[in-house]
Amino acid sequence: MLYVCPWHEVDVHVEDLEATHVVSLLGVEGEPMRPAGIADDRHLHLELDDIAGPIGGYITPDADHVDELLDFARAWDRAGPMIVHCYAGISRSTAAALAIVCLYNPGQEEAAARQLRERTPFAQPNRRILAIADDRLALEGRLVRAVEGLGPRRREATMGRLVELSVRLP
Repeated sequence: MLYVCPWHEVDVHVEDLEATHVVSLLGVEGEPMRPAGIADDRHLHLELDDIAGPIGGYITPDADHVDELLDFARAWDRAGPMIVHCYAGISRSTAAALAIVCLYNPGQEEAAARQLRERTPFAQPNRRILAIADDRLALEGRLVRAVEGLGPRRREATMGRLVELSVRLP
């Protein structure tokens, strides 16, 4: 399984879920400590901010970030859960988790987007990360269109909560 949560909840969920892999998407918020019980090679920290384009003093998500994410996801043996988090668990982490679900379910971008919206009505996936993932996975715009087709988030939130996403879609 794949889980999304905000940064301040990571440690408790790693322990409770017996997670084996963690992806941290943080920029100006700070440097994450590797959670207890997670081996160094099973923690990926992508230093990037939640922005859609260059803004002075911030780190714009780019193709190298998404390539690292996808390579990390490909190396995940799925024997234990993976937790993906950003500061709030709403934008960068939901985009990254959606990219991972699409990696393992080619051709099911709409089902992946629907799953995300059903389980995370507060999600607002980072558009730049989605566009780059769409390109890197050779989805020809299907991922971006699937998320756009969901419309705006159904519920406003400033902080997310733990959300479980299936990596295997029916």
